[in-house]
Amino acid sequence: MKLKLFIDPERDEEIIVYAHKKSSLTDAIEQLVSENGFELIGYTETQAVKLNPNEICCFSVIGEKVFARSISGDYRVKFRLFQLEEQLPDTFVKINQSCIANIRMVDRFDSSISGSLLIRFKNGTSDYVSRRQMKKVKERFGL
Repeated sequence: MKLKLFIDPERDEEIIVYAHKKSSLTDAIEQLVSENGFELIGYTETQAVKLNPNEICCFSVIGEKVFARSISGDYRVKFRLFQLEEQLPDTFVKINQSCIANIRMVDRFDSSISGSLLIRFKNGTSDYVSRRQMKKVKERFGL
């Protein structure tokens, strides 16, 4: 394995990894990059918890507040959806105006005759893909 590191203060920071297959090293690099990007704190009524983006099924707007919905529960976050979309790793994709989904936490897709697509997450929640986001979602999921 070779490593090339370029220091250029004029360019945006970017990490590109070429690998033959996914391994523990690529997983560790991915986790390090996602954790290093920004700190995500989730709030319940009684506590504040540091959240790991890889364990979040989706971010949803509920009653004008943004929630991180994970298998362990829902946590309110203090970011707006557009801010999360900019900060989150590529494993997240916007599926409609009020939801950003984690590709790795999708359990299954349900499609209807009318062409709508329902995404069911591993935590039991679900949400529809909007017509506006349908093409991008299908490309990202390889549908």
